[in-house]
Amino acid sequence: MTDNGKNSPLRDRMALALDVDDLVAAVRLGKDLAPWFGVAKVGLELYSAAGPDSIGMLQDLGYEIFLDIKLHDIPTTVNKSARVLGSFGCKYLTLHAHGGVDMLRAGVDGLNEGASGAGLEQPMALAVTVLTSDADAPSHIVPNRIRVAVEGGCAGIVCAAGDVRDAKTLAPRLKAVVPGIRPEGADRNDQARAATPQEALDAGADLLVIGRPVTQAPDPAEAAAALVEGLV
Repeated sequence: MTDNGKNSPLRDRMALALDVDDLVAAVRLGKDLAPWFGVAKVGLELYSAAGPDSIGMLQDLGYEIFLDIKLHDIPTTVNKSARVLGSFGCKYLTLHAHGGVDMLRAGVDGLNEGASGAGLEQPMALAVTVLTSDADAPSHIVPNRIRVAVEGGCAGIVCAAGDVRDAKTLAPRLKAVVPGIRPEGADRNDQARAATPQEALDAGADLLVIGRPVTQAPDPAEAAAALVEGLV
């Protein structure tokens, strides 16, 4: 692991979104930003480009893996796919809550079976509620999808910072993962429901997902250090 100074005390609550299509670039960023991030998010772009190699190489750098591919299909397909992915050693896997209780349950079961069969610790299935790029979702959607996540056996949810307090009230045991994190005054890009890191932490977020404000900065390490400085 690259030593760029003292590790951030919030490192285990920071997920680095490696939304690139080049595994070499992803590993380079992973090495440079390891002091500030303990989790690496592998999304569709990187997974499509490099497949399971993206998981293994980032694990070798010491990261826990957040596989964010939002499975959404019939329960049997989701179950079988999640079983394969569970054997790779991911800590987190996203499933789309829109798929319903039966689909989520099938995914959770498959994920756990895959991990168990490989002799690995039980991973966490995360139900995606509403994308942070969606500013027009009706107010009842998130509570309904939180209920579906609970009934489907998920360990957590992915939601906007503005939904965390309500989510914790409805389902305190669920881990709240918040994407769309932007420093104060930064370009929100396509994140209609963005929040600053401190806003998300104050709301009760358990894991912050941070990508472009750091990975596309002229100096990613400097941007990461500035982003986490002063967070409590």
